[in-house]
Amino acid sequence: MRRMSMIVVKAKFDAEAGVWFVESSDMPGLNVEAATVEEFSRQVPLAIADLIEASDDSGGEYDVPIEIIAHASARARSAGA
Repeated sequence: MRRMSMIVVKAKFDAEAGVWFVESSDMPGLNVEAATVEEFSRQVPLAIADLIEASDDSGGEYDVPIEIIAHASARARSAGA
């Protein structure tokens, strides 16, 4: 089994579109969108596996750790007096 370096994926939430998306990644060509961060986290490893398999002619097994960093912003407002 071939071990690979960690792939870091930075996710961001687009409030207008209502989706999490790949803001940046160590994996060229990674493009994932999902309505929730949980679904995004499930889709990322599958998409990375597809990209690795498409670019690897050896067909061997691999093990690659993935770190997903999710960034979202929120605002708290009070109703006032």
